[in-house]
Amino acid sequence: MAETALRLLNEVGLEGLTLRRIAQELGVQAPALYWHFKNKQELLDEVATEMFRRMSGSLTAVDTSTWQEFLTGSARVIRNFLLGYRDGAKVYSGTRFRGVGYASPVEGMMRVIVDAGFTPKAAARAWFTINTYTMGYVIEEQSVYPIPGSGERDPAYELAERARKLEGYPLAIEAGEVFFNDLDAGFEDGLHAVVAGIEATLLPPSGGPAGVE
Repeated sequence: MAETALRLLNEVGLEGLTLRRIAQELGVQAPALYWHFKNKQELLDEVATEMFRRMSGSLTAVDTSTWQEFLTGSARVIRNFLLGYRDGAKVYSGTRFRGVGYASPVEGMMRVIVDAGFTPKAAARAWFTINTYTMGYVIEEQSVYPIPGSGERDPAYELAERARKLEGYPLAIEAGEVFFNDLDAGFEDGLHAVVAGIEATLLPPSGGPAGVE
């Protein structure tokens, strides 16, 4: 069922992804799905669980030679995966994984960070921070380019028109160029800033107390 939902996502987006639409695709009556999901949120929880299952293999293959490489590599995997689905980041964020199949991959990812010198609490904070930065960035990114792989920019983000409307506000115009132009570079710049912040605030100095105990 989650596979059907993921396939439909690129066709109809998050707004159109309803239990009724999925039932229609499966050739069953909508009430039959309520045996599995009480509401749309439970459906999205299942879809997010399937998303994580699909990307977990790539996450476990990320370079672990340093914790910095591991976190940045993991963020890139998550971003690239979510960009493959219309509204992918919106679907994935704010959900609760179903079952406990996610536990083993999460344990492995936490182990990499803890073995690098972080306390378990600091490692969890580091991972959560990277994860939420990535999801938030992709949500913004997918508002600029809503259809995966199309390269079509939403007209609301046409920079020339934006600059015309903001004539007399040069810094706001320049900010828009940074926000909405080279999204790959923007992601990398933000990612390195987040990693630098993690190192400065969460990684204990050699022999010293941890930032998060």
